[in-house]
Amino acid sequence: MAGRIVRWGAGLTFGAVWWWAVVRLAVAPDAGAVEGAVAAGGWGLSLLPVHCVPKGRAAGALGAGRWRAAWRGVGPSAGRE
Repeated sequence: MAGRIVRWGAGLTFGAVWWWAVVRLAVAPDAGAVEGAVAAGGWGLSLLPVHCVPKGRAAGALGAGRWRAAWRGVGPSAGRE
């Protein structure tokens, strides 16, 4: 439970800092490199596939070469529901 609270707190804090930087860049004439770096860094992190897992650990993933058999319904898992 504590880990979940820490993750949510960190996410909200970093999100608030990112929004502060973006709004400051948009409205403040004296916004500088710090705000630009925070805004660009946060945007760049959003492009990372952080929710990806290796194929071997993914739930329901098929091994190499089994895709065609699974598509056709042939093999040891055929007929299971």
